[in-house]
Amino acid sequence: MTTILWVILLTLAPTLELRASIPYAILGGGWSPWVAAPVGIALNCALAVPLWFVVDAVIGVLRKVAILDRLYVWYSERKLASMKRLIDKYGIFGIALFVGVPLPGTGVYSGCVAARLLELRFRDYIVGCCLGVAMAGILVTLAVTSGAEMFSFLYKHSAVPH
Repeated sequence: MTTILWVILLTLAPTLELRASIPYAILGGGWSPWVAAPVGIALNCALAVPLWFVVDAVIGVLRKVAILDRLYVWYSERKLASMKRLIDKYGIFGIALFVGVPLPGTGVYSGCVAARLLELRFRDYIVGCCLGVAMAGILVTLAVTSGAEMFSFLYKHSAVPH
């Protein structure tokens, strides 16, 4: 499979999204960060729109399976509580913070589920989501391009005799 196809699939994959596609593009595909970040961010933002319109139907189908229903209730209660606090405090920027933290369990999918449960307006969801995706894309790109040097303050450099 070509690199671009992998980048698309990783970006569209729940929990992975651009958190996986940008590092793959840079490290596995040899892409410039100046190409990988905008592509990952654009694809992830583009995902937000159709997701808004299908998430309720998909959740409805999944909830017909007992174990998936229990998992959904547990997951949605956890995500809903954290996103509600952020939105109450920061408004649209709360959505951006929720979506933008580049950790597993955050991102467009979680943001969409929480936004639907909180009955947010589509416009607020899209603006907050795209701001968050841009933030996550920049953070992931900086982390990947910084590499091990980013954490050099954690270890002592020693001269190795030759």
